[in-house]
Amino acid sequence: MGYQVAFISLGCDKNRVNCEQMAALVQDAGHIVLDDPEGADLCVVNTCGFIDAAKEEAIANILEMAQLKSEGKLGKILVTGCLSQRYREEIKAELPEVDGILGTGSYTDIVSAIDAVMAGGYPEYFGDINDTVEDGDRMISSAPWVAYLKIAEGCFNRCAFCIIPKLRGRYRSRSMESILAEAKVLSDSGVEELILIAQDVTRYGQERYKRQMLPQLLTELCKLDFHWIRLHYLYPEALTDEMLDVIAREDKIVKYFDIPIQHCNDAILKAMRRRGDKAHIENLFRKIREKMPQAVIRTSIICGLPGEGEAEFEELCQFLREQKLVRAGVFQFSPEEGTEAYTMPGQVDPETAQRRVQLLAQLQADIMDEWNESRLGQVEEVLVEGFDEEMGCWAGRSWADSPGVDGTVYFTAAGDVPLGTFVPVLLTGMEDGELMGEIDQWEEEA
Repeated sequence: MGYQVAFISLGCDKNRVNCEQMAALVQDAGHIVLDDPEGADLCVVNTCGFIDAAKEEAIANILEMAQLKSEGKLGKILVTGCLSQRYREEIKAELPEVDGILGTGSYTDIVSAIDAVMAGGYPEYFGDINDTVEDGDRMISSAPWVAYLKIAEGCFNRCAFCIIPKLRGRYRSRSMESILAEAKVLSDSGVEELILIAQDVTRYGQERYKRQMLPQLLTELCKLDFHWIRLHYLYPEALTDEMLDVIAREDKIVKYFDIPIQHCNDAILKAMRRRGDKAHIENLFRKIREKMPQAVIRTSIICGLPGEGEAEFEELCQFLREQKLVRAGVFQFSPEEGTEAYTMPGQVDPETAQRRVQLLAQLQADIMDEWNESRLGQVEEVLVEGFDEEMGCWAGRSWADSPGVDGTVYFTAAGDVPLGTFVPVLLTGMEDGELMGEIDQWEEEA
Protein backbone atom coordinates (compact mmCIF):
# COMPACT_ATOMS: atom_id res chain seq x y z
CA MET A 1 0.00 0.00 0.00
CA GLY A 2 1.37 3.42 -0.91
CA TYR A 3 1.26 6.31 1.54
CA GLN A 4 1.25 10.04 0.97
CA VAL A 5 4.45 11.43 2.48
CA ALA A 6 5.55 15.05 2.86
CA PHE A 7 9.04 16.30 3.65
CA ILE A 8 10.22 19.40 5.47
CA SER A 9 13.97 20.03 5.24
CA LEU A 10 15.65 22.49 7.60
CA GLY A 11 19.19 23.76 7.94
CA CYS A 12 22.03 23.52 5.48
CA ASP A 13 22.12 22.40 1.87
CA LYS A 14 23.85 19.17 2.91
CA ASN A 15 20.68 18.43 4.87
CA ARG A 16 18.66 19.28 1.76
CA VAL A 17 20.55 16.63 -0.22
CA ASN A 18 19.82 14.01 2.46
CA CYS A 19 16.15 14.93 2.26
CA GLU A 20 16.19 14.64 -1.53
CA GLN A 21 17.72 11.17 -1.21
CA MET A 22 15.02 10.12 1.26
CA ALA A 23 12.28 11.45 -1.02
CA ALA A 24 13.65 9.44 -3.94
CA LEU A 25 13.76 6.26 -1.85
CA VAL A 26 10.18 6.84 -0.71
CA GLN A 27 8.94 7.44 -4.23
CA ASP A 28 10.81 4.39 -5.55
CA ALA A 29 9.07 2.31 -2.87
CA GLY A 30 5.68 3.24 -4.35
CA HIS A 31 4.68 6.06 -2.04
CA ILE A 32 3.51 9.51 -3.17
CA VAL A 33 5.68 12.49 -2.21
CA LEU A 34 3.65 15.62 -1.45
CA ASP A 35 4.75 19.25 -1.29
CA ASP A 36 2.29 20.11 1.51
CA PRO A 37 2.06 18.14 4.78
CA GLU A 38 -1.61 18.98 5.23
CA GLY A 39 -3.56 15.87 4.26
CA ALA A 40 -0.48 13.61 4.23
CA ASP A 41 -0.34 10.21 5.90
CA LEU A 42 3.06 11.10 7.28
CA CYS A 43 5.40 14.08 7.43
CA VAL A 44 9.18 13.72 7.69
CA VAL A 45 10.80 16.68 9.45
CA ASN A 46 14.49 16.62 8.56
CA THR A 47 16.10 18.76 11.23
CA CYS A 48 19.21 20.78 11.95
CA GLY A 49 20.64 20.80 15.46
CA PHE A 50 23.78 22.88 15.01
CA ILE A 51 23.07 25.95 17.15
CA ASP A 52 20.24 27.24 19.34
CA ALA A 53 18.47 29.08 16.53
CA ALA A 54 18.44 25.92 14.39
CA LYS A 55 17.13 23.83 17.28
CA GLU A 56 14.35 26.33 17.93
CA GLU A 57 13.36 26.29 14.26
CA ALA A 58 13.29 22.49 14.23
CA ILE A 59 11.14 22.26 17.35
CA ALA A 60 8.77 24.94 16.00
CA ASN A 61 8.28 22.92 12.82
CA ILE A 62 7.68 19.71 14.77
CA LEU A 63 5.09 21.46 16.93
CA GLU A 64 3.42 22.91 13.84
CA MET A 65 3.11 19.37 12.45
CA ALA A 66 1.82 18.21 15.84
CA GLN A 67 -0.95 20.81 15.57
CA LEU A 68 -1.96 19.50 12.15
CA LYS A 69 -1.94 16.00 13.60
CA SER A 70 -4.20 17.02 16.49
CA GLU A 71 -6.63 18.57 13.99
CA GLY A 72 -6.78 15.36 12.00
CA LYS A 73 -5.01 16.94 9.02
CA LEU A 74 -1.86 14.83 9.29
CA GLY A 75 -1.36 11.20 10.17
CA LYS A 76 2.12 10.61 11.61
CA ILE A 77 5.33 12.53 12.29
CA LEU A 78 8.81 11.16 11.70
CA VAL A 79 11.81 13.25 12.80
CA THR A 80 15.19 12.79 11.13
CA GLY A 81 18.52 14.59 10.98
CA CYS A 82 20.88 16.33 13.36
CA LEU A 83 18.35 17.18 16.09
CA SER A 84 17.40 13.49 16.29
CA GLN A 85 21.03 12.44 16.41
CA ARG A 86 21.82 14.90 19.17
CA TYR A 87 18.66 14.76 21.30
CA ARG A 88 17.23 11.28 20.86
CA GLU A 89 16.04 10.82 24.44
CA GLU A 90 14.79 14.40 24.80
CA ILE A 91 12.61 14.07 21.69
CA LYS A 92 11.08 10.86 23.03
CA ALA A 93 10.44 12.38 26.44
CA GLU A 94 9.32 15.89 25.52
CA LEU A 95 7.67 15.52 22.12
CA PRO A 96 5.14 12.70 22.49
CA GLU A 97 3.50 13.75 19.22
CA VAL A 98 6.51 12.35 17.32
CA ASP A 99 5.99 8.79 16.03
CA GLY A 100 9.56 7.81 15.22
CA ILE A 101 13.12 9.13 14.94
CA LEU A 102 16.08 8.50 12.65
CA GLY A 103 19.65 9.61 13.25
CA THR A 104 22.06 10.95 10.65
CA GLY A 105 23.41 7.46 10.05
CA SER A 106 20.02 6.10 8.97
CA TYR A 107 18.67 8.27 6.16
CA THR A 108 18.58 5.23 3.88
CA ASP A 109 16.31 3.44 6.39
CA ILE A 110 13.50 5.88 5.65
CA VAL A 111 11.24 3.38 3.85
CA SER A 112 11.49 0.83 6.66
CA ALA A 113 10.82 3.56 9.18
CA ILE A 114 7.69 4.68 7.34
CA ASP A 115 6.41 1.12 7.19
CA ALA A 116 7.03 0.73 10.93
CA VAL A 117 5.34 4.01 11.82
CA MET A 118 2.28 3.30 9.70
CA ALA A 119 2.01 -0.15 11.29
CA GLY A 120 1.77 1.49 14.72
CA GLY A 121 5.38 1.12 15.80
CA TYR A 122 7.90 3.68 17.03
CA PRO A 123 11.07 3.18 14.96
CA GLU A 124 14.37 4.41 16.37
CA TYR A 125 17.05 3.90 13.75
CA PHE A 126 20.53 5.15 14.57
CA GLY A 127 23.07 3.68 12.18
CA ASP A 128 26.82 4.30 12.15
CA ILE A 129 27.41 7.99 11.43
CA ASN A 130 30.84 7.09 10.03
CA ASP A 131 29.47 4.64 7.47
CA THR A 132 26.61 6.21 5.52
CA VAL A 133 25.49 5.71 1.93
CA GLU A 134 26.03 8.98 0.08
CA ASP A 135 25.31 7.76 -3.46
CA GLY A 136 21.91 7.07 -4.95
CA ASP A 137 19.00 8.83 -6.63
CA ARG A 138 17.64 12.17 -5.48
CA MET A 139 14.38 14.02 -5.94
CA ILE A 140 15.73 17.50 -6.63
CA SER A 141 13.87 20.11 -4.57
CA SER A 142 15.63 23.24 -5.79
CA ALA A 143 14.74 25.18 -8.93
CA PRO A 144 15.43 23.05 -12.02
CA TRP A 145 18.33 25.25 -13.11
CA VAL A 146 20.34 24.86 -9.89
CA ALA A 147 21.42 21.77 -7.94
CA TYR A 148 23.64 20.94 -4.99
CA LEU A 149 26.17 18.12 -5.28
CA LYS A 150 27.53 16.76 -2.01
CA ILE A 151 31.06 15.45 -2.53
CA ALA A 152 31.84 14.43 1.05
CA GLU A 153 30.18 13.91 4.43
CA GLY A 154 31.43 14.54 7.95
CA CYS A 155 34.37 16.63 9.09
CA PHE A 156 38.05 16.17 9.98
CA ASN A 157 38.23 19.50 11.79
CA ARG A 158 37.62 19.66 15.51
CA CYS A 159 36.78 23.32 15.98
CA ALA A 160 36.17 24.12 19.63
CA PHE A 161 32.74 25.67 18.98
CA CYS A 162 31.35 23.05 16.60
CA ILE A 163 29.28 19.92 17.27
CA ILE A 164 29.12 18.72 13.65
CA PRO A 165 31.75 15.93 13.86
CA LYS A 166 29.71 14.35 16.66
CA LEU A 167 26.55 14.52 14.55
CA ARG A 168 27.95 13.68 11.11
CA GLY A 169 31.04 11.61 11.81
CA ARG A 170 34.51 11.73 10.36
CA TYR A 171 35.23 13.13 6.91
CA ARG A 172 34.33 10.72 4.10
CA SER A 173 34.86 11.55 0.43
CA ARG A 174 32.61 10.03 -2.20
CA SER A 175 34.35 8.34 -5.10
CA MET A 176 35.12 10.58 -8.04
CA GLU A 177 33.31 8.13 -10.33
CA SER A 178 30.05 8.42 -8.37
CA ILE A 179 30.27 12.21 -8.19
CA LEU A 180 30.88 12.56 -11.92
CA ALA A 181 28.08 10.13 -12.73
CA GLU A 182 25.63 12.13 -10.61
CA ALA A 183 26.91 15.39 -12.09
CA LYS A 184 26.30 14.03 -15.61
CA VAL A 185 22.68 13.25 -14.71
CA LEU A 186 22.24 16.78 -13.37
CA SER A 187 23.85 18.33 -16.42
CA ASP A 188 21.70 16.27 -18.78
CA SER A 189 18.57 17.36 -16.88
CA GLY A 190 19.26 21.01 -17.64
CA VAL A 191 20.98 22.19 -14.45
CA GLU A 192 22.86 25.42 -15.21
CA GLU A 193 24.42 26.10 -11.82
CA LEU A 194 26.13 23.29 -9.93
CA ILE A 195 27.03 23.99 -6.31
CA LEU A 196 29.59 21.65 -4.78
CA ILE A 197 28.99 21.21 -1.05
CA ALA A 198 30.61 19.51 1.92
CA GLN A 199 31.57 20.66 5.36
CA ASP A 200 34.96 21.25 3.72
CA VAL A 201 35.30 20.76 -0.05
CA THR A 202 39.01 21.60 -0.01
CA ARG A 203 39.89 18.32 1.68
CA TYR A 204 38.02 16.22 -0.88
CA GLY A 205 39.88 12.96 -1.50
CA GLN A 206 42.36 13.35 1.35
CA GLU A 207 41.36 10.16 3.16
CA ARG A 208 40.11 8.19 0.12
CA TYR A 209 42.92 8.96 -2.33
CA LYS A 210 45.59 10.01 0.17
CA ARG A 211 45.77 13.46 -1.37
CA GLN A 212 43.51 16.42 -2.03
CA MET A 213 41.68 15.72 -5.29
CA LEU A 214 39.52 18.82 -5.68
CA PRO A 215 41.60 20.20 -8.60
CA GLN A 216 41.17 16.95 -10.55
CA LEU A 217 37.47 16.75 -9.73
CA LEU A 218 36.88 20.35 -10.82
CA THR A 219 38.73 19.80 -14.07
CA GLU A 220 36.44 16.87 -14.92
CA LEU A 221 33.26 18.68 -13.84
CA CYS A 222 34.11 21.59 -16.11
CA LYS A 223 33.89 19.23 -19.10
CA LEU A 224 30.16 18.85 -18.44
CA ASP A 225 27.50 21.23 -19.72
CA PHE A 226 27.17 23.52 -16.70
CA HIS A 227 27.21 27.28 -17.01
CA TRP A 228 28.34 28.04 -13.44
CA ILE A 229 30.12 25.85 -10.89
CA ARG A 230 30.20 27.21 -7.33
CA LEU A 231 32.13 25.93 -4.29
CA HIS A 232 30.97 25.76 -0.62
CA TYR A 233 33.08 25.76 1.65
CA LEU A 234 36.80 26.34 1.19
CA TYR A 235 38.85 26.13 4.37
CA PRO A 236 41.74 28.66 4.40
CA GLU A 237 44.50 26.33 5.57
CA ALA A 238 43.63 23.68 2.95
CA LEU A 239 43.15 25.95 -0.07
CA THR A 240 46.25 25.15 -2.12
CA ASP A 241 47.93 26.99 -4.98
CA GLU A 242 46.91 24.13 -7.27
CA MET A 243 43.25 24.68 -6.37
CA LEU A 244 43.58 28.42 -6.97
CA ASP A 245 45.17 27.81 -10.37
CA VAL A 246 42.32 25.53 -11.47
CA ILE A 247 39.66 27.99 -10.27
CA ALA A 248 41.45 30.82 -12.08
CA ARG A 249 41.84 28.77 -15.29
CA GLU A 250 38.34 27.34 -15.63
CA ASP A 251 35.78 29.85 -16.88
CA LYS A 252 32.82 27.80 -15.60
CA ILE A 253 33.98 28.08 -11.99
CA VAL A 254 32.66 31.34 -10.59
CA LYS A 255 35.33 33.36 -8.82
CA TYR A 256 33.38 33.24 -5.59
CA PHE A 257 35.34 32.05 -2.57
CA ASP A 258 33.30 31.00 0.46
CA ILE A 259 36.06 30.79 3.07
CA PRO A 260 34.90 30.60 6.70
CA ILE A 261 37.66 32.25 8.75
CA GLN A 262 35.51 32.76 11.93
CA HIS A 263 37.96 35.36 13.32
CA CYS A 264 41.32 37.00 12.70
CA ASN A 265 42.86 37.39 16.16
CA ASP A 266 45.55 34.74 16.64
CA ALA A 267 44.64 33.97 20.25
CA ILE A 268 40.96 33.54 19.38
CA LEU A 269 41.81 31.37 16.36
CA LYS A 270 43.96 29.18 18.61
CA ALA A 271 41.15 28.93 21.17
CA MET A 272 38.81 27.96 18.34
CA ARG A 273 41.24 25.16 17.40
CA ARG A 274 41.49 26.65 13.93
CA ARG A 275 44.57 25.87 11.87
CA GLY A 276 46.59 28.80 10.57
CA ASP A 277 46.72 32.37 11.79
CA LYS A 278 45.91 35.92 10.73
CA ALA A 279 49.04 36.21 8.59
CA HIS A 280 48.08 33.06 6.68
CA ILE A 281 44.56 34.37 6.05
CA GLU A 282 45.87 37.73 4.83
CA ASN A 283 48.38 36.00 2.55
CA LEU A 284 45.67 33.74 1.13
CA PHE A 285 43.36 36.65 0.38
CA ARG A 286 46.25 38.47 -1.29
CA LYS A 287 47.04 35.47 -3.52
CA ILE A 288 43.40 35.08 -4.53
CA ARG A 289 43.16 38.73 -5.53
CA GLU A 290 46.45 38.63 -7.42
CA LYS A 291 45.33 35.62 -9.46
CA MET A 292 41.70 36.76 -9.82
CA PRO A 293 41.29 40.51 -9.27
CA GLN A 294 37.52 40.26 -9.76
CA ALA A 295 37.13 37.57 -7.08
CA VAL A 296 34.42 37.86 -4.44
CA ILE A 297 35.36 36.51 -1.02
CA ARG A 298 32.64 35.45 1.39
CA THR A 299 33.33 34.46 4.98
CA SER A 300 31.70 33.51 8.27
CA ILE A 301 32.47 35.34 11.51
CA ILE A 302 31.71 34.37 15.10
CA CYS A 303 31.38 37.14 17.70
CA GLY A 304 31.62 36.48 21.41
CA LEU A 305 33.76 33.35 21.65
CA PRO A 306 35.06 32.96 25.22
CA GLY A 307 38.11 35.15 25.63
CA GLU A 308 37.09 37.75 23.05
CA GLY A 309 37.54 41.13 24.67
CA GLU A 310 37.16 44.62 23.23
CA ALA A 311 40.72 44.58 21.87
CA GLU A 312 40.19 41.31 20.00
CA PHE A 313 36.88 42.55 18.64
CA GLU A 314 38.36 45.85 17.48
CA GLU A 315 41.13 43.92 15.71
CA LEU A 316 38.43 41.96 13.90
CA CYS A 317 36.62 45.16 12.90
CA GLN A 318 39.84 46.68 11.57
CA PHE A 319 40.64 43.49 9.66
CA LEU A 320 37.27 43.61 7.91
CA ARG A 321 37.65 47.32 7.12
CA GLU A 322 41.01 46.61 5.50
CA GLN A 323 40.06 43.43 3.66
CA LYS A 324 36.68 44.72 2.45
CA LEU A 325 35.13 41.28 2.13
CA VAL A 326 31.90 41.98 0.28
CA ARG A 327 30.09 38.91 1.58
CA ALA A 328 30.02 37.90 5.24
CA GLY A 329 27.74 36.01 7.59
CA VAL A 330 28.10 37.26 11.16
CA PHE A 331 26.94 34.99 13.97
CA GLN A 332 26.74 35.22 17.73
CA PHE A 333 28.67 32.50 19.56
CA SER A 334 26.30 29.76 20.65
CA PRO A 335 27.62 27.69 23.59
CA GLU A 336 26.82 24.11 22.60
CA GLU A 337 26.94 21.23 25.05
CA GLY A 338 29.50 18.66 24.01
CA THR A 339 31.89 21.20 22.51
CA GLU A 340 35.14 22.41 24.03
CA ALA A 341 34.04 26.05 23.92
CA TYR A 342 31.01 25.28 26.10
CA THR A 343 33.17 25.09 29.24
CA MET A 344 35.89 27.57 28.28
CA PRO A 345 36.70 30.31 30.79
CA GLY A 346 36.02 33.90 29.85
CA GLN A 347 32.48 33.44 28.55
CA VAL A 348 31.23 36.65 26.90
CA ASP A 349 27.95 38.16 28.05
CA PRO A 350 25.31 37.36 25.39
CA GLU A 351 24.19 40.98 25.20
CA THR A 352 27.77 42.06 24.52
CA ALA A 353 28.13 39.40 21.84
CA GLN A 354 24.86 40.49 20.24
CA ARG A 355 25.98 44.11 20.22
CA ARG A 356 29.17 43.07 18.44
CA VAL A 357 27.16 41.13 15.86
CA GLN A 358 25.10 44.23 15.13
CA LEU A 359 28.19 46.41 14.81
CA LEU A 360 29.83 43.99 12.39
CA ALA A 361 26.63 43.59 10.40
CA GLN A 362 26.48 47.38 9.90
CA LEU A 363 30.16 47.52 9.00
CA GLN A 364 29.64 44.79 6.41
CA ALA A 365 26.50 46.45 5.03
CA ASP A 366 28.53 49.60 4.38
CA ILE A 367 31.27 47.59 2.65
CA MET A 368 28.72 45.81 0.47
CA ASP A 369 26.94 49.05 -0.45
CA GLU A 370 30.26 50.60 -1.44
CA TRP A 371 31.06 47.59 -3.64
CA ASN A 372 27.62 47.56 -5.22
CA GLU A 373 27.94 51.27 -6.04
CA SER A 374 31.23 50.53 -7.80
CA ARG A 375 29.40 48.08 -10.07
CA LEU A 376 26.83 50.58 -11.33
CA GLY A 377 27.11 51.17 -15.05
CA GLN A 378 28.47 47.67 -15.66
CA VAL A 379 26.68 44.88 -17.50
CA GLU A 380 26.42 41.70 -15.41
CA GLU A 381 25.30 38.24 -16.46
CA VAL A 382 22.23 37.37 -14.39
CA LEU A 383 20.50 34.02 -13.90
CA VAL A 384 16.74 34.69 -14.11
CA GLU A 385 14.84 33.17 -11.17
CA GLY A 386 11.40 34.76 -11.20
CA PHE A 387 9.18 37.80 -11.40
CA ASP A 388 8.83 39.74 -8.15
CA GLU A 389 5.27 41.06 -7.93
CA GLU A 390 6.06 43.41 -5.06
CA MET A 391 9.00 44.99 -6.87
CA GLY A 392 7.20 44.88 -10.22
CA CYS A 393 10.22 43.53 -12.05
CA TRP A 394 12.27 40.40 -12.70
CA ALA A 395 14.67 38.94 -10.15
CA GLY A 396 17.84 36.92 -10.48
CA ARG A 397 21.39 36.42 -9.29
CA SER A 398 24.81 37.36 -10.59
CA TRP A 399 27.83 35.10 -10.26
CA ALA A 400 28.61 36.97 -7.04
CA ASP A 401 25.37 35.84 -5.38
CA SER A 402 24.97 32.37 -3.94
CA PRO A 403 21.32 31.27 -3.60
CA GLY A 404 19.69 31.88 -0.26
CA VAL A 405 22.61 33.73 1.34
CA ASP A 406 23.50 36.70 -0.85
CA GLY A 407 21.74 39.42 -2.78
CA THR A 408 19.25 39.65 -5.61
CA VAL A 409 19.52 41.61 -8.85
CA TYR A 410 16.19 43.17 -9.85
CA PHE A 411 15.74 44.23 -13.46
CA THR A 412 13.17 45.37 -15.98
CA ALA A 413 12.49 43.79 -19.35
CA ALA A 414 10.26 44.63 -22.29
CA GLY A 415 8.51 41.26 -22.17
CA ASP A 416 8.63 37.82 -20.57
CA VAL A 417 12.03 36.36 -19.74
CA PRO A 418 12.38 32.56 -19.50
CA LEU A 419 13.30 31.35 -16.03
CA GLY A 420 16.64 29.62 -15.72
CA THR A 421 18.22 31.60 -18.54
CA PHE A 422 21.14 34.02 -18.42
CA VAL A 423 20.61 37.62 -19.47
CA PRO A 424 22.89 40.67 -19.60
CA VAL A 425 21.71 43.30 -17.13
CA LEU A 426 22.93 46.87 -17.07
CA LEU A 427 23.19 47.85 -13.40
CA THR A 428 21.63 51.25 -12.92
CA GLY A 429 20.92 51.73 -9.22
CA MET A 430 20.37 50.34 -5.73
CA GLU A 431 17.34 49.94 -3.51
CA ASP A 432 17.56 48.71 0.11
CA GLY A 433 21.00 47.30 -0.59
CA GLU A 434 19.92 45.33 -3.68
CA LEU A 435 21.07 46.05 -7.21
CA MET A 436 18.61 47.31 -9.81
CA GLY A 437 18.99 47.29 -13.56
CA GLU A 438 17.57 46.67 -17.00
CA ILE A 439 18.19 44.05 -19.65
CA ASP A 440 20.92 45.23 -22.00
CA GLN A 441 20.28 44.37 -25.68
CA TRP A 442 19.01 40.88 -24.83
CA GLU A 443 15.67 40.97 -26.67
CA GLU A 444 17.30 42.02 -29.90
CA GLU A 445 19.92 39.29 -29.65
CA ALA A 446 17.54 36.50 -28.56
